[in-house]
Amino acid sequence: MTDASNPLLQPSSLPYGLPDYARIRPEHYLPAFRAAFAEQLGEVARITMVRSMPTFENTIEALERSGELLDRVAHAFYTVSSADATPEIQAVDEQLAPLMAAHTDAITLDGALYWRVRLVHEQRDSLDLDAEQGYLVERRFREMTHAGAALDDEAKAHLTLLNQQLSTLSNTFERNLLNDTNDLAVVFDSASELDGLSAGELSAAARAAQSRGLDGKLLVSLPLFTGHPYLAQLRDRDARRRIMDASRSRASRDNADDNRPVLREIVRLRAERAALLGYESHAAYVTADETAKTPDAVERMLRALAAPSARNARAERAALQAIVDGTEPEPFEIEAHDWAFYTERVRAATYDIDTSALRPWFEAERVLQDGMFFAATRLYGVTFQERPDLTAYHPGARVFEVFNADGSALGLYVLDLYTRDSKRGGAWMNPIVSQSRLRGTAPVVVNNLNVPEPGDGEPTLLTLDEVTTLFHEFGHALHGLFAVVTYPHFSGTNVYRDFVEFPSQVNEMWILWPEVLDNYARHHETGEPLDPAIVDRLRATETFDQGHATSEYLAAAWLDQAWHRVGADADVDDVAAFEAAALTDIGLNDPVVPTRYSSTYFAHVFSGGYSAGYYSYIWSEVLDADTVDWFRENGGLTRENGDRFRNRLLGVGGSKDPLEAYRDFRGRDAEIAPLLKRRGLED
Repeated sequence: MTDASNPLLQPSSLPYGLPDYARIRPEHYLPAFRAAFAEQLGEVARITMVRSMPTFENTIEALERSGELLDRVAHAFYTVSSADATPEIQAVDEQLAPLMAAHTDAITLDGALYWRVRLVHEQRDSLDLDAEQGYLVERRFREMTHAGAALDDEAKAHLTLLNQQLSTLSNTFERNLLNDTNDLAVVFDSASELDGLSAGELSAAARAAQSRGLDGKLLVSLPLFTGHPYLAQLRDRDARRRIMDASRSRASRDNADDNRPVLREIVRLRAERAALLGYESHAAYVTADETAKTPDAVERMLRALAAPSARNARAERAALQAIVDGTEPEPFEIEAHDWAFYTERVRAATYDIDTSALRPWFEAERVLQDGMFFAATRLYGVTFQERPDLTAYHPGARVFEVFNADGSALGLYVLDLYTRDSKRGGAWMNPIVSQSRLRGTAPVVVNNLNVPEPGDGEPTLLTLDEVTTLFHEFGHALHGLFAVVTYPHFSGTNVYRDFVEFPSQVNEMWILWPEVLDNYARHHETGEPLDPAIVDRLRATETFDQGHATSEYLAAAWLDQAWHRVGADADVDDVAAFEAAALTDIGLNDPVVPTRYSSTYFAHVFSGGYSAGYYSYIWSEVLDADTVDWFRENGGLTRENGDRFRNRLLGVGGSKDPLEAYRDFRGRDAEIAPLLKRRGLED
């Protein structure tokens, strides 16, 4: 294959450098990666061979200029490997994983490069550097040191081997999970078994079954988290049980997709790597370079929240049991698969709200255009214009051009809404092109969700949870679009892991903000707005079921910490027993309130970037809840407020210490009281 025949080896001619996916084939990726690896290694070699003493320009900035081709190829590929992982793409991913790990180590652990970076770091106070340059020197030195650049050659060789093994295992974990999730999708023979679902949901189930050659059947695919949104609506208790059982058994059966041995080996190797780097555990290694700094700080927060959360969950369970005892002809003891269904009954009895009945007011296109985009325009002045002439990586992904208030071009936003067998579970944002003034690039970002696609002609009606997910992921997208930095190292959402969820969680506040909700929450057939009385009752339910929601989240966060506090010499041979012991330790081992992710399908930490970092959501929510209070105190949805948030937080990307940026925005450190109030955890 020649360079000319591989579309990945030349800059894209499409607007904003959007990869020319119409021309890219699976066989293009590995040759492009190999060429990109070689090119960056040559660029780094030219840095280390410079005979003059290290300077910011000939070392740090030169390193930032390196790897442009690799970034372009990697962004293009990893977008596809997560959202459209065909067997051909999976095969590429398996071959690529150890190669990418080896290449990253070849640069990060390069002794000659580290020597130059260290010398620039030592003289940084005497250099004429601006704030971003100074922070870049700090971060490059810190990250290389943290990664093991100061180790001797023998230790580096061992570290490189560990990193390659871990990369391969993480890839295996994700592949197994995708395969078993598809295999365990629940097949139903008739619509009567799915009594309680809407016509659109039944249509989506029929479409999913038909796509697998199961004409006349209905298929319910599984989301990433434990359970399913349909559990709140299904009247058939056996149908609920079947879905929950399938969800909780993913990648934990004795078959080729069993993730138990995979995750045990991941845990062992991560602990071994941490010890090699001088840390007592992987959790200690990870948090050392986050805002939390230590696992003890994380543990203090999780334990402080676990007890009141479990207390509230017990009270909620009693209320559910009372409904069952008082209404069911043959009462039974509440189980995990019953929780969502009877929670809606309690909600209806207490607040006169049936959230499943609200879906006709949450038509997806209206939520997108008149909710999400509308709020962004009011806050930041940005506008969105669909570009059907631009082809993304899959026909279901839509491309929008984004403009600033003055009409200047900002970037591209890609939305990939619907689930499919080739897409991994969950929802996420990632860059396809990262913004950098040094490279002259503008941002292209994508949001992926897993909403069931209804049949042709049927509207896509979202649940309130799906609306929340869409706004949340769009918060990440705005962070990626708004960050304006010189150096690619700081582009978009390249911030501390336990800070990255903060902007996305803040964006959720606009879902029920009066002028936003009134603009998008219209009945998809009649155009009627959502009844103001219902809206008031929705707001009154802010702490409703938060004992359950907080407990299941904290259980997962603690499970992540427990796995990654294991020492290198520990031998865990029973995954289920380890989970039970860890959850008992923190007081959250409740079979009726299972952890949001069990170990074998905990993709965030075993195949994603959240290992020992799943606590980040609640850690960031302290900042989020405090920021929501600030917006309420300062007039809410105004350009003045939006511009302040954009310029002082979103716009700096990773080019500034995040807590310093928060203080610049808020005028002080965040306080925890708003979070405790939001989740009903006050004494």
